Amino acid sequence: MSDRSPSSRPTPPAESAPHRAGFACFVGRPNAGKSTLTNALVGTKVAITSNRPQTTRHTVRGIVHRPDAQLVLVDTPGLHKPRTLLGERLNDVVRTTWAEVDVIGFCLPADQKIGPGDRFIAKELATLRRTPKVAIVTKTDLVDSQALAEQLVAVDRLGKELGIEWAEIVPVSATAGTQVGLLADLLVPLLPEGPALYPDGDLTDEPEQVMVAELIREAALEGVRDELPHSIAVVVEEMLPREGRPADRPLLDIHANLFIERPSQKGIVIGPGGSRLKEVGTKSRKHIEALLGTPVFLDIHVKVAKDWQRDPKQLRRLGF
Repeated sequence: MSDRSPSSRPTPPAESAPHRAGFACFVGRPNAGKSTLTNALVGTKVAITSNRPQTTRHTVRGIVHRPDAQLVLVDTPGLHKPRTLLGERLNDVVRTTWAEVDVIGFCLPADQKIGPGDRFIAKELATLRRTPKVAIVTKTDLVDSQALAEQLVAVDRLGKELGIEWAEIVPVSATAGTQVGLLADLLVPLLPEGPALYPDGDLTDEPEQVMVAELIREAALEGVRDELPHSIAVVVEEMLPREGRPADRPLLDIHANLFIERPSQKGIVIGPGGSRLKEVGTKSRKHIEALLGTPVFLDIHVKVAKDWQRDPKQLRRLGF
């Protein structure tokens, strides 16, 4: 008997649909909106965002919990032509991640024409035959309907040229929240059936110390704009509850080192009379307290790690 035939049996409840769980990865050239989209889907800040390209340096997993599925989002650094050892390592991270996920979301900003960087990534994606690929046109709030329609056509054409069959082409705006829920609805059926991979309530599997370091780096990047786009790295050396505090008034002491590559950059990060570093501390502390749910005392020291982006030993020390 076909599903459409009348039947005396009651319709099974919706809950009987199989639960799905798996990994989705957002790729795209630097600054294509991947981190903002990850945060919008998870509903909280798990990936740092900045208007500087190559902000993301770790693959951050954001976890979306739904009654029918658990979608684990892997946010990768932007794939780019590397100029340093750090750049090469970031590209290796991207390719390793692509090989391990269940579905890939390719982010292309609505407000920028498809360029060589997008084609470079699309060609690499075309070699991954088995993994379903969703084209996500991001930042739709920055363009009118005519420009958006043209971009959707261009994305479709790009897939046909390179032999990529898009499972879906979805326009979204993460900042305006437009079609973010729809994107999750379209990604879920592409995941394998199975039980949840992480406990309910977990939003990321990123260690807290790494997330705290990333929040400090994000605040530091905001302050120095064009001067030091990639020279900043942050390591949290210690996170300890302050001894002797009453249970209802806890305080977490966080000691972090902010590394730059040259002594001349120190003054830029610290600012006149320490003003810029103070601002970095104030901004990042707010986000850290929101993340950890406890008051924080934040102590940041600026140190020089000479040419760390090109030095294998320094990269290891800084967690790359």
